[in-house]
Amino acid sequence: MTQAAPEVRRIGIGALGVALRRGWADFVATPTQLMFLCVLYPVIGLVAATLAAGDEVMHLFYPMAAGFALVGPIAALGLYEISRRREAGRPANWATVFEVLKAPALPAILALGLLLLALFLGWLWAADAIHAATLGRLEVGRGGGGLALLQQVFETPEGRAMLLWGNLVGFGFALLVLALTVVSFPMLLDRDGGVARAIGTSLRAVALNPLPMAVWGLLVALLLLAGSLPLFIGLAVVLPVLGHATWHLYRLVVVR
Repeated sequence: MTQAAPEVRRIGIGALGVALRRGWADFVATPTQLMFLCVLYPVIGLVAATLAAGDEVMHLFYPMAAGFALVGPIAALGLYEISRRREAGRPANWATVFEVLKAPALPAILALGLLLLALFLGWLWAADAIHAATLGRLEVGRGGGGLALLQQVFETPEGRAMLLWGNLVGFGFALLVLALTVVSFPMLLDRDGGVARAIGTSLRAVALNPLPMAVWGLLVALLLLAGSLPLFIGLAVVLPVLGHATWHLYRLVVVR
């Protein structure tokens, strides 16, 4: 029998504050910052390797750093499970994150994760193509490292065109990921209804609450930016809080 689509509530901007406060409470009760530092150090190493590789991939530094937000919902899966257990009055600790591997909807979760990975790679391809069509045509400043690249970006028409089109395309990718996943990953942990049903519910949630969801996306972007300074270390707190808060946003939007 086909399951009925979950009912989606209309929420106000105030619900975002409720989700963030509950997310912070979950983080304080079950700290996971050390675990996230262990995840972030390889990411920081990848960024450092990109910078060390020189001019050939230097232009992908910003797209790569910004694009990690596209796969953030995958990293937050264990946090959703912690919040789900705490909400149900069940014990939870940092090891609870591994319980996701026992989820009945694990195949659907993996399929959705692969979709996000494909979108991340698509974003990097698009960023590289935009660079090739704009700043990549210039010969001046090549071989000068990051400083020369920054000068080209801000002081040449080609650089400004790259900024414009790169940010527009990046915004499109971010908007797509937000619409596809704002409630779909938490929903798959909560109830196994398949990828299509989870994505459909997420799209309906965004369509019914366009302003709150737009503000949520902006808040996520600003908090990720703040957590990235300096050296991405603040993300060890920002990412867990946002992960927990996303679970609570799902619970506020989707009727169980």
